[in-house]
Amino acid sequence: MKPLALLLALGLPLLGQTALPENKTMPAKLSTNADPYAWLEDVTGEKPLAWVKARNAESAKELEGGAAYKNREAKILKILDSEAKIPYISKAGQHYYNFWRDAKHPRGLWRRTSLVEFRKAEPAWEIVLDVDALGAAEKESWVWHGAQFLKPEQRRCLVSLSRGGSDATVVREFDVETKAFLKGGFELPQAKSHLSWIDQDTVFVGTDFGPNSMTTSGYPRVSKIWHRGTPLASAQTVFEGRETDMTAGVQHDDTPGFERNFATRTPTFFTSELYLLGKDGVPQRVQVPDDAESNVAREWLMVKLRTSWTTGGKTYAAGSLLATHFEPFMAGERSFTVLFEPTPTTSLESYTWTRHHLILNVLDDVKNKLYVLTPGPGAWKREPFLGAPAIGTASAWAVDADQSDDYFMQVSDFITPDSLFYGSLGKAPEKLKASPAFFDATGLEVTQHFVSSTDSTRIPYFQVARKNLKLDGSHPTLLSGYGGFEVSNVPAYAGTLGAGWLNEGGVFVLANIRGGGEYGPRWHQAALKQNRHKAYEDFAAVAQDLVKRKVTSVKHLGCVGGSNGGLLVGNMITQYPELFGAVVCQVPLLDMKAYSHLLAGASWMGEYGDPDKPEEWAYLQTFSPYHNLKRGTAYPPVIFMTTTRDDRVHPGHARKMMARMQDLGADVRYFENTEGGHGAGADNRQAAHFNALTYAFLWKTLK
Repeated sequence: MKPLALLLALGLPLLGQTALPENKTMPAKLSTNADPYAWLEDVTGEKPLAWVKARNAESAKELEGGAAYKNREAKILKILDSEAKIPYISKAGQHYYNFWRDAKHPRGLWRRTSLVEFRKAEPAWEIVLDVDALGAAEKESWVWHGAQFLKPEQRRCLVSLSRGGSDATVVREFDVETKAFLKGGFELPQAKSHLSWIDQDTVFVGTDFGPNSMTTSGYPRVSKIWHRGTPLASAQTVFEGRETDMTAGVQHDDTPGFERNFATRTPTFFTSELYLLGKDGVPQRVQVPDDAESNVAREWLMVKLRTSWTTGGKTYAAGSLLATHFEPFMAGERSFTVLFEPTPTTSLESYTWTRHHLILNVLDDVKNKLYVLTPGPGAWKREPFLGAPAIGTASAWAVDADQSDDYFMQVSDFITPDSLFYGSLGKAPEKLKASPAFFDATGLEVTQHFVSSTDSTRIPYFQVARKNLKLDGSHPTLLSGYGGFEVSNVPAYAGTLGAGWLNEGGVFVLANIRGGGEYGPRWHQAALKQNRHKAYEDFAAVAQDLVKRKVTSVKHLGCVGGSNGGLLVGNMITQYPELFGAVVCQVPLLDMKAYSHLLAGASWMGEYGDPDKPEEWAYLQTFSPYHNLKRGTAYPPVIFMTTTRDDRVHPGHARKMMARMQDLGADVRYFENTEGGHGAGADNRQAAHFNALTYAFLWKTLK
């Protein structure tokens, strides 16, 4: 059983989400402060969209002309549309499902095959749902957002579809054998919803039921039990959170032999309360720390600690993973087995169950190491993961945790294309698929470096560059980072980066700054709220080190960040303008006074703070880029990039920052995609355009 907060965050677990209602506009004035640019927060208003259209035209005129741009965009699109990329699969029943996009199917095919067929160089696929055809028939810009199967038959599923790529979805019941939506089946209109199958005729549902049913973050607050054939209005409430929570909801655990119901209340992004719902519907609290990540799997309760915890006469360290039997724990027993305890260089990135084993994914100085743990009488056995790479980024997950110890494993790094392996624990895995090389990595090497930040903390970063790079400060270099929400930045293969940047002579650098999860909760908590400046000091220290080492120079050094990373590079604009020759700021937070009142912003106050509290605004304003712009400052060239359909981070952040900088006479430009949501592209063509604009700007300013 996955925690509700994780289910809500699947896809991009970086920031909380909420939805802009379809065919409605945001109020023209949402900001809490007097703001001359607040009119740009009216997402679909006529005047703001005219402004967006004008800015887009200016950027197109500057950046899209010439053969170099067209060739780069075509190259990137070819990579994204490639039929040679790995078709990742997931098992449901006897079939292996894949969602696929290419040039002929820009919105995608949901399809399936067998494992025997998948092993072939060119598997035969059975099409289950053609999203392009569905959109054409219904005159909707549908974007696939996944399906949730009903066990054990796994014939019925709840399909989620988004209009234009927003986080809000329409949910419909679908039969994978008849390949049709069920008439009179479970169906929800567009909203930020969550559903959980109980049986064929019953679901738990959280959605927008009307006034007071959603949290201030825009998530469901109320969960109900809904029976087939009855109107949603007649569904009975089974659990409620508070209006100020991030979310609350109920899930059915469908593990054979361990069927039960759990409710979760999530007050903030980093705190939650887990309850077992008895047959009488009364919730019984699972008494673990509020800031711990708790998970129930079969007979086991797993607890991953964010802070130290003293219980049962013992103290367990922050960052540890603990296990105990669930039923004895609920009866009052407090005896835990420590499955992982961090060291100064290690943290637990993730864990996953197969039928009989637990796979641990550990980061050691931001490099993956996999282990297999097996529960036994009185003790757990720990072994290395057979077949895991010695170097590179690796992740493993169960094929079917209810039935077997089979797993999939993905392996890659910056310059090595992805490979997909299939195996059973205890045996060497087989390589099922390998992605082709989408750029020429000959002569490239990946190196790891460390630099001391302002407070002497050791900050790691990865560098991708030519072997024997001449250290003369002449190389166009792109520095990227995130530094938030305990999310780890690890090496990964990106064909578009290789084709658009590395193969054209650029150097790429990934900084593992505080605020992320590279060294566990301590790394994240070091840059929370009033300590946010440490993340920015870390990023600036990496930039300074690149210049000091003569990899590059200021005029050749650019940075890029999206979402929380957009806030990061926004602070590079205002706090460290002298360090960069160009800044790419994508789907960003920038107005930290208004952010908690815009879309899902309230759910991130556990990360940043509450700007409506004077004592917290006192430090928030120090890293609010929108409020720290000053006339007369020499800012580096900047491009802001966002989407109208982003109902996670409000496009008003980027719009207002652009308008203010433009009025200050800064060297700034803007692009807003009309679709795409927080991911910035509803299909491959839009994603290719977004990427091509980014590289066109960087090459124009840094070369």
